Parts: sequence; C-alpha cells; structure tokens
Amino acid sequence: MAETQQVRISSNEEESPEPEMSRSRRRFKASNMSFVEMVEMVDILKRADYDGKYDPYLNPNVSKAKIMSKIVRSLHRNFGVQRSKEQLRKRWSDLKLRKHDQYRRIKKLLLKILNGYFHVHGHSNQS
Repeated sequence: MAETQQVRISSNEEESPEPEMSRSRRRFKASNMSFVEMVEMVDILKRADYDGKYDPYLNPNVSKAKIMSKIVRSLHRNFGVQRSKEQLRKRWSDLKLRKHDQYRRIKKLLLKILNGYFHVHGHSNQS
C-alpha cells in the first residue's frame, strides 16, 4: 500500500515539471529606459533607416530583425542592460506616436552630435 502511494507521488511530480522558457521567449525586466539609451537606439534606427523612408526593403521583416538585434547588442555592450527586441520595438513606436516632445529632443541632440558639437561614446565625427 505504501509502495503504491510512493509510486503515485513520484509520478505526479514527473507529470508537472516546471515550464522552462526557451531562449527566444526569455523575459527581461521591463525597467524604464534612460535618455542616453533612447538616444543610442534612435541613432542606430535612423542610421539603418529602420522605417524604410529612403529605400524600401526587399525583405523588411528580416532587415528589421537584424537592426533590432544590433540595438540589443549595442545597449548590452554600452550600458549593460538586456532588452528584448519586442521591448525596443514598442519603445520606438511609443516615441514616434505618443512622445513627440521626447523624440524631438533626441533628434535635436543627434543633429548636434552629427555636426560635431558633442562627442558621445562610440560616435566620432573624424574619419
């Protein structure tokens, strides 16, 4: 009798293992993005023509995914934060559609950097 109860208990444990998250579905902490992180993100998105304003993409989903991967790596390397592509995509959309004043400030700052008024980590106006 005790042996059958032991078997039932162990079989119940095997049936419901903890769900493991796959690497692609890993959750990252949804903390606020600092202004310099947003500047870095917008800079990469603008330079890579993420929205396809200047040239249409042949394969937009792949191209946009590559650009987002580049931003994820850059933010991790420069600021030590890990963000998912989905978080960055949403932040970019929010900046363009809802936070016009902040987006304007970022664009203005990027213009100043481009014209040589500021020197920011990773950016240089000398060739």
